[in-house]
Amino acid sequence: MPSKKTKLDKDEMDRIVADARRSRQQREKGYRERALKIYPWICARCGREFHGRKLHELTVHHKDHNHDNNPPDGSNWELLCLYCHDNEHSRYLDQDGYVEMTPGGEQETTALDKPFANLKALLKNKK
Repeated sequence: MPSKKTKLDKDEMDRIVADARRSRQQREKGYRERALKIYPWICARCGREFHGRKLHELTVHHKDHNHDNNPPDGSNWELLCLYCHDNEHSRYLDQDGYVEMTPGGEQETTALDKPFANLKALLKNKK
């Protein structure tokens, strides 16, 4: 009897995943189709042109990284090839790892050792 319950649960999960994928594809298709009508089929980064069967390699990138921000004029989109799109997102993730410096502010040091802490005094003694 437990195997039947597992089967029903698996079928239900498969249905939910399929529905989610279908919903995502429909949403993407909407703004993708609009972007392909607005912009030339050229990657905005590398300048590579796309035609025919290769057109699927051209993706819509959201400039503000918000996939729900889809203005009708396409001002939040740019067409990028798969490679440039991956590069853009990895740069965005890398940027999050850095601390932003504010004018007049200092970045906290994470190092435990300060090898140059006494350098100014040493240089003063040399003169």
